[in-house]
Amino acid sequence: MRKALLATGAISLSSIAGSALAADMPIGAPWKAPPPAPAFTWTSCYFGAHVGGGWAQNNITDPVQLAQDSIIGPGTTVGVTTASISPSGIVVGGQIGCDYQFASNWVIGVEGAASGSTMKGSAIVGLPAGFAGDQATVSARTDFIPSVTARLGYAIDHMLLYAKGGVAWASDKYSVAGTLTGVSFDFEGLDVRTGWTAGGGIEWAFSRDWSASVEYDYYSFGTGTVLMSDNINGFTGSLNAKQSIQIVKAGLNFHVWSW
Repeated sequence: MRKALLATGAISLSSIAGSALAADMPIGAPWKAPPPAPAFTWTSCYFGAHVGGGWAQNNITDPVQLAQDSIIGPGTTVGVTTASISPSGIVVGGQIGCDYQFASNWVIGVEGAASGSTMKGSAIVGLPAGFAGDQATVSARTDFIPSVTARLGYAIDHMLLYAKGGVAWASDKYSVAGTLTGVSFDFEGLDVRTGWTAGGGIEWAFSRDWSASVEYDYYSFGTGTVLMSDNINGFTGSLNAKQSIQIVKAGLNFHVWSW
């Protein structure tokens, strides 16, 4: 009987001790999944750089009259002559802007951009009032193209398809140089033209802060008068120039203030 009581007491003490030890053990916290990453948005401001190629069409009227009427005398030239020049070259520049994404997928924004250019070209025109073989080289060069545009796009996650349009300027240099009746001449003129631009492209955000784009832009600057001065003889005159430019460029942007 005594042995049975001792055994029962030992079992009871062991149960009490086990319960006390179990009470002291920490209870495991439930596992929580990490919070989901915030959804990507094109709402941000950005700045970046671009590089590409451009080609233009310049119709210049009337370089023959400018040279002949200046050197031989007013009224020498009969008829109108237009020199068609197709400058081409490289464009390099930068851009800065802001976008806002709304209604799930639509994006509106504004952008300022400026491109330096090496686009240049020339054409030869004959001078019929001079000696046989007298001619002039008519040249056009575009140095700088800034613009301010609005853009509207449609976002497909990290991809943005967009169109843009706004106001643009072109800084150009024109020259008419050659020899007429044994007299050398070199007319030059600078022109800053205001016009419009329209284009579109595709932009891909390859990280939350960086994006790359490919874009096409068309620029129209209409017809304007360019004042010309002869650096050799001191003659002055004017030309009419009609200009349009097309540019294809690739860009890289860094985005800030995104949320």
